[in-house]
Amino acid sequence: MSTPPPPGPHQPQGPFQPPEAYPQGPYGQYGQYGQYGDGPYGPSPYAGQAGGPPGWPAYRPWGQGYSPVNRPAPVNGLAIAALVLGVLCFLPGVGLVLGLVALRQIRRRGERGTGPAVGGAVLSGVGLALWALLFATGGAAELWHGFKEGAREGAVISLSEGECFDAPGGALSGETYDVDKVPCAGAHDGEVFATFRLPDGAYPGDGEVGDTADERCWILQDGYAMDAWAVPRDVDVYYLTPTEDSWAAGDREVTCVFGDTAEGEDLTGSLRNDETVLDAHQVAYLKAAHVLNAAMGTAPDEEYVEDDLPGHKAWAGRVSAALDRQARMLRAHDWPAGARGPVTALAARLDKARAEWAKAAGAGDADSFYEHYDKGFDLVGPRQGVEAREALGLATTPPADEEDTGTSLQV
Repeated sequence: MSTPPPPGPHQPQGPFQPPEAYPQGPYGQYGQYGQYGDGPYGPSPYAGQAGGPPGWPAYRPWGQGYSPVNRPAPVNGLAIAALVLGVLCFLPGVGLVLGLVALRQIRRRGERGTGPAVGGAVLSGVGLALWALLFATGGAAELWHGFKEGAREGAVISLSEGECFDAPGGALSGETYDVDKVPCAGAHDGEVFATFRLPDGAYPGDGEVGDTADERCWILQDGYAMDAWAVPRDVDVYYLTPTEDSWAAGDREVTCVFGDTAEGEDLTGSLRNDETVLDAHQVAYLKAAHVLNAAMGTAPDEEYVEDDLPGHKAWAGRVSAALDRQARMLRAHDWPAGARGPVTALAARLDKARAEWAKAAGAGDADSFYEHYDKGFDLVGPRQGVEAREALGLATTPPADEEDTGTSLQV
């Protein structure tokens, strides 16, 4: 707001008298422009006079602020803190002490807050008595257990075998805090085929948790999708593991999942093919095939026989024993008429393969091992079981890795 110039010598004096001085401002005695007489309206005719024009009465300058009413006494801060702790029943002993200290300060300083101080002290006293009762009766332990269970349920994604879900963004990678369960009959991102718990103790680290999940989930998939040939080629195994934070909340569960290898692509329909879906003859055939698969999966880490001849010989011995067991299992089952011939022919080839693998196990050098290994492997190649599979109504197209490399046979 601008300040009007002082009245000139011919202007009448109004009922409001001009002030003697203005409050000290940050830019000079009377504000931004320095003294009033040096302002934008030119020199004042009254510059240098203590008051206004002759005959004007003297006046008092403003003090520090102005209020038409008296200021109320401040509220004691400890009283507010005591009331908050009393209402929340959090640290009741502290709330009780703060309430009593606040009452003393209020009487000594003349502050307000007697009501909150008394209320906080009373509520904290009641809370302290309740906590003492809980500890005496064991209720505190039950309360803490319930709190941990609630925290665990909030931190753990709960999925069961056979359930399908959509992941945030459609990606089965990175960290996730929630998934949406959906029917398996429609499009979905993942299908749970197994779950298992890790042992209690300190968090073993991301690497160890991931290694354990990888190993166990690859084994457990056979129990849910017994016929690996029926799993689409673009489907792979994924797993959901605890993080260090969820571990602290009690999470120990690993969830094994089937998902599409192409990000953003969906699965449609369930991949389950086990005893609940297959008939007794199909289950008997696949259980016999899994015996050989398990033995084949124990190959030594060294790829070349020359680098670990003893390890490869021991592996060949395990495969030979598995072939013997597989042939006996096939012969022991009562097959339907249409499958009896193909299964009998397969069992005969398994006997020949067993003999070659046994010779590989007793080989004296790498060349001899390779000679019997090649013959034995040809007799258990994926294509050897197609005729029997077709007769039993099982899938007849080997997965891409088995057809191309001959690993994980399931003949």
